Amino acid sequence: MARILYVGTAGSDDPTRAGFPFTFALGAVEAGHQPEIFLAGEAAYLMKEDVAAAVLPVGMAPLREMFEEVVAHRVPVYV
Repeated sequence: MARILYVGTAGSDDPTRAGFPFTFALGAVEAGHQPEIFLAGEAAYLMKEDVAAAVLPVGMAPLREMFEEVVAHRVPVYV
């Protein structure tokens, strides 16, 4: 089992890139790893509930849903 840190820097201006750390972390959880997420720069705004609810990445679940699943799996999110 590996510990993996996913770094996100994109915010609502690029919803698909903003969703990558969350979808990658969920994949790592499913593979039996211990992911962590670090949000820097514009990505820090994703922690605002209104912003997260408005981010709809292409080809992924809405950010709000992925965030709730990340929290349910107890993945640490650092801002």
